[in-house]
Amino acid sequence: MTEVILGHRRVRADSRPYVIAEIGVNHEGSMDTAKRLIDLCKEGGADAAKFQTYKASRIASKHSPAYWDTSKEPTESQHKLFQKYDMFGPDEYTALAGHCRDVEIDFLSTPFDADAAEFLDPLVPFHKIASADLTNVPLLRQLAGKRKPVVLSTGASTLAEIDMAVTTLEDAGCQDLVLLHCVLNYPCPNENAHLEMIHGLRRAYPDVLIGYSDHTLPDERMLILSAAWLKGAVVLEKHFTHDKTLPGNDHYHAMDVDDLKRFIANIDLLSVVNGPSSTKKPLASEAPAREHARRSIVIDRALKAGDVIDEADITYKRPAHGISPVHWDEVIGRKVRMDLEEDHILQWSDLA
Repeated sequence: MTEVILGHRRVRADSRPYVIAEIGVNHEGSMDTAKRLIDLCKEGGADAAKFQTYKASRIASKHSPAYWDTSKEPTESQHKLFQKYDMFGPDEYTALAGHCRDVEIDFLSTPFDADAAEFLDPLVPFHKIASADLTNVPLLRQLAGKRKPVVLSTGASTLAEIDMAVTTLEDAGCQDLVLLHCVLNYPCPNENAHLEMIHGLRRAYPDVLIGYSDHTLPDERMLILSAAWLKGAVVLEKHFTHDKTLPGNDHYHAMDVDDLKRFIANIDLLSVVNGPSSTKKPLASEAPAREHARRSIVIDRALKAGDVIDEADITYKRPAHGISPVHWDEVIGRKVRMDLEEDHILQWSDLA
């Protein structure tokens, strides 16, 4: 079975999910807020706290239109928006990685340019690549060359484009890859989540672990993320905030610490009810039911020694202390050795 080491965890197709709480730039330039968000990620039970590392001048031209719900995040252009949130540099990310080490949570940040990829590499256990860079061949090659696992989101992508990205990464040295189903709507309406595509990616890439990056609004019971895990997504990523009521950027479709705790509680419960094996077999706890709830062949009217059993002479009743109805046809036509009263549970020793 495919296995990938992501930070402090070994992740397999039958694993509990590796949960990435994506802080992104919800710190809005405050180191205190960024560290508080890391603490909340840890408190909620996430495996990793993830940021986004970019400079407006390197990620978007000055004439790049917004593609998200601008009623939630009004802006003249992508470039203008990114200028609001690109104030952290190598020193800040080094400090945040140190804070993650202190609270024992994996530090991640998605790089959006070559410089970011270089200075982040020593700080992260694996590289996360955004959907928008799935066709960015130079960046794919650069990150694959770091010889660390790669987690690649596949939002707005065709299978042909994903094939190209996978080939590019593998040719450049990537040996451990995880693909995340993702829909690039901000926020993503529930009807656009298309969790069945997780199954599609598992069919298309049977030797690759599959996950899900979620942009839906958090539902009260965190059922969408839970369902994604049940469909086979073993790496789950969702935006994270300390206050979902804050205006702008990614707060409005992010989960908070209470949402994260509810989701982890779901996984705890589902892990128990899923059980350790997919092989269908009776459990030890079912032994009493097998013995007392299953049926035996029972004499339905009194028989004398030497009588030949006719189908009208027998019925089936609990418990399974005699001959099973599996042998119904074998019993019919056999003689009985002794007198048998009505409601007698038939035994093989009763038959001649």
